[in-house]
This record gives sequence, structure tokens and C-alpha cells, in this order.
Amino acid sequence: MEQLELNPNSVNKLTDSFSPSVDDDDPPVLSSHALAALKEFLAEQNHSVADPHVETGGVSDVALVSEDWRLSQFWYSAETAKTLAEEVLALCEGIVDSRVACIACPTLFAYLKKMDPKVSLQLLEYDKRFEQYGSDYTFYDYNKPMDLPSELKNAFKIVVADPPYLSQECLEKVAETISFLKKPGESYLLLLTGAVQKERAAEILGLHPCGFRPQHSSKLGNEFRLFTNYDPGMRLGGWRVQF
Repeated sequence: MEQLELNPNSVNKLTDSFSPSVDDDDPPVLSSHALAALKEFLAEQNHSVADPHVETGGVSDVALVSEDWRLSQFWYSAETAKTLAEEVLALCEGIVDSRVACIACPTLFAYLKKMDPKVSLQLLEYDKRFEQYGSDYTFYDYNKPMDLPSELKNAFKIVVADPPYLSQECLEKVAETISFLKKPGESYLLLLTGAVQKERAAEILGLHPCGFRPQHSSKLGNEFRLFTNYDPGMRLGGWRVQF
């Protein structure tokens, strides 16, 4: 099985914080600093998404639950999330039935909800902390790409996906989900993933890279790109055949 490519930033910072006592027969004891860090980490993981919006003046930023490195979660920067949301909303303007599916990209989902509450959205996400969105949330495990409610089949004209891992296996399974979700005929597909997936994105989904470069709040080491199945014209920096 192909080794999953995880970002080097996905490191448990608590690993080196354990301070065992002098007597090897005693159980390891956390230092006061490590204990405080652990409590803060656990509190963040249990944080509710009950109040997801934070006003910052002008267009509002959106405060999400904390990233969970165990789920390979890395939220988009505010600028990236707003740019993506604006693109999706621009696509919705010319479509009668403009339902949007967000696969493993809760940042975009939250910004879309904030920027235009009237847009019909569905978040497909493994993290059950987003269950609070009710019927707009569907539990999603990419290892079971077709294990989804039947009412979602061929129901979306716009599908945005951000696979959690940079492996061919993960992209292929997410592609199966995209095929399940998208409406027959003309549909708009947007894929956010590592630049290393360029050839696979073209081969598996027929997508091309855009000039726009997504950024994450955690400053990932891997270069990320946006791929689409349509020419965005002057938006998103247009298509880039070479990069």
C-alpha cells in the first residue's frame, strides 16, 4: 500500500513534554508546563462550533474549531477562503439549481454560509464536530467513497474537494465520491491539493491548474494548488498549463 504523504508540520508537540520521575518503577509524571499544554490541547479539541463567526470589520472572518492534526486538518487562510467562496458564488449566479458540495473543506463551507446564507450547501466531512450544522452535514470517510445517502447522488452542479492526503489512493477514492455527487452534464469541479498531484488530477478528473495559490493558516510546507475542470477566465489567475 502506498505510503500516505503527511505534511511535516503534522507533529504532536506534546511528545517531548513528558518528564518521568527519577524512580523507573513509578509511572511517568507530566511537568506542570506539559500538563498545562495538554489541558489546552484537549480543550481545543472539544471546542464547540456553536459560534463560528467572528466579526473583524468589513467582511467577517470565520472562526472554526481548532485543526486536528490527527485528521490531517489544515484550515485555509482567510484570504484563500474568501477567494474560493467568491468563485463558488460567481458560479452559482448563472445556475438555476446551484447546490454546492464541499468535500473535506469545512473552511470554505463556513465562509460560504457566512457570505451567502441562501446558498444550498452540503459539507461532507469526517470530523463529527461539524454535526451541529444539522442536515447540511454528512459524515464522510474517503475510504468508503460511495457510502453516502442516496439523495445526494447526482445532486450537485458544483463540487469542491480537498482530499486529506497527498496519495494516489486518496485522490482516486475522492474522485469516486465526486462522480457520485455531481450532476450529469456540465458540472463545475474544483480540487484543492498538492502541486505534486498535477498529473493525477489531469488523468483521473480531467482538471487543470489555476494561477491562484491556496494558502493555509498553518503555513504548510507542501505547495498547494487549485485545479478546475473549467476555464475561470480572468478569475483565479486563469488556467496555467505549466508551473
